[in-house]
Amino acid sequence: MNSIVQLDVFTLKDRLQRGEALNMIDVREDEEVAHGMIPGAKHIPMNQIPDRLHEIEQNGEIIFICRSGYRSERVCEYLQQIGVQGVVNMEGGMLAWSQLND
Repeated sequence: MNSIVQLDVFTLKDRLQRGEALNMIDVREDEEVAHGMIPGAKHIPMNQIPDRLHEIEQNGEIIFICRSGYRSERVCEYLQQIGVQGVVNMEGGMLAWSQLND
């Protein structure tokens, strides 16, 4: 299996500030995203990914986000195994993002 591409929060923030239209999916639970999400991200909880594959735009890069980077990396591994291309894990998750934006 290919290793999962990692994207750090500094690069993501820079790309967003430059106005890039990014395909971001937050896989945290409802109660977690209630505390905030990265603007432009779509919310699909991790356990719903298999049933909601049709909602994931699969043209190009897909950046997955969670609290710490662990669950989103597992989602990336799952999607790679079923043949989805372009999966990227946001390294450090929302913990790293919130430190960057404090």
